Amino acid sequence: MPRAKEIPAPRTKKGNRIQKFNVFDAVLFVFLTLLGLIIVYPFYNTILVSLVPQADYTRNPFMLWPERITWESYQFVFDSPLLLNSMANSVKLALAGTVYNMILTVLMAYAFTKPIPGRNFFRFYMVFTMYFGGGLVPFYLLIKALGLIDSFWVMVLPSGVSVTYMLIISSNMSALPKELEESAQLDGASDIKILFSIILPLTLPILATFSLYYMVERWNEWYNAMLFLKDTAKWPLQLTLRNIISSANFISTQAMTGDVRPPTYGEGIKMACIVVTVFPLMAVYPFLQRYFLTGLTLGAVKG
Repeated sequence: MPRAKEIPAPRTKKGNRIQKFNVFDAVLFVFLTLLGLIIVYPFYNTILVSLVPQADYTRNPFMLWPERITWESYQFVFDSPLLLNSMANSVKLALAGTVYNMILTVLMAYAFTKPIPGRNFFRFYMVFTMYFGGGLVPFYLLIKALGLIDSFWVMVLPSGVSVTYMLIISSNMSALPKELEESAQLDGASDIKILFSIILPLTLPILATFSLYYMVERWNEWYNAMLFLKDTAKWPLQLTLRNIISSANFISTQAMTGDVRPPTYGEGIKMACIVVTVFPLMAVYPFLQRYFLTGLTLGAVKG
């Protein structure tokens, strides 16, 4: 017997109607636009201040469009003989430090997902170090005893694991189905095999997120270099830029007393240093953006 032809349900007028742009939408649009401008403008102003002459900046520090453009601030920054070498040191530090941090963090996070004896004690001990430290003098004596004074590795080895990152990654690993590990163990897979073949691929977004965090921290490293590095050829970029800003401020102070005419002004040099520092990170971020956003969501839900 032939089936009766189904008659589609009538579409209501409400279903066909396009939602109108009401007053609430207009207010929300204006608010979000203003919020976006407030967030974006400081970055835009930083670039402008680094490009305009001192007279234009003094007359209008919150400009919207430059009347004149000069590259004197960037020329002052790049005239430093240490800059390119320091940038290479920071690239090596960011790569080596991020790999070192992620290896230790992932191994520790995975270990805390296992029912090992004393797990709660070791977890408490790790959290304890977030709030209490030995101080600068014991830290210096430890670095000296390890023979890391004036060594590149003094910027890498002392900072091994961020406890916050480790706990979030461990929580994310614990949320994975236990059946995956159990089935792999039945097939004879070891814990290391399970970690690299199952756990890491499933936690790739959150690992990429914290890799970016570690990379930013390593790129901004300067404190340990200031304390322990005597050879300026081993300085990272941030310490060299700090030295350049100090030199610019000194020249500006001399200019105020009439001793010397500065080649450019200190505020422009500071902004040029910020642009030089942030630009490499902004170049890397788009390639990790999708992992970054997914990792933040996973950390918020499962952490």
